[in-house]
Amino acid sequence: MNYNEANVTTFSNIFMKHLQTFITSATLFIFPVIVGAQEITLEGVPIDQSIQSILQFINLVLIPFIVGIAFLFFVWGIFQYFIAGGANDDAKTKGKSLMIYATLGFVIIIVFWGLVNLLAEGTGLAGEQFNPQLLPTTPELK
Repeated sequence: MNYNEANVTTFSNIFMKHLQTFITSATLFIFPVIVGAQEITLEGVPIDQSIQSILQFINLVLIPFIVGIAFLFFVWGIFQYFIAGGANDDAKTKGKSLMIYATLGFVIIIVFWGLVNLLAEGTGLAGEQFNPQLLPTTPELK
């Protein structure tokens, strides 16, 4: 394993630990809200409206922006492969790998977009017609 592979492996391990911590924290934060055991507000706005706003931001702004960036990387890879790398094998290799990584990025973005939409549809937070009656509630104790 060379120096570059060791850095990628270390970065991968650190990223996965942070991702696991984030997912665990998010799950522990949102679980009481889902079961209706606690009413949480963020700066006076109910959590369901906050989550809906976040999901709309991701769907309408963030994902299209990232797709645009990935498209630019893909086009830059095509430029490097066909135009800049005409007789230069090194430039062709860089262009080819950039196109492959951009294509992989497209796939990851579409999977992420699907997960966000699945989360939005599954929790009833998709669209403008959010109905709080659809959220499960806890039985009242007498």
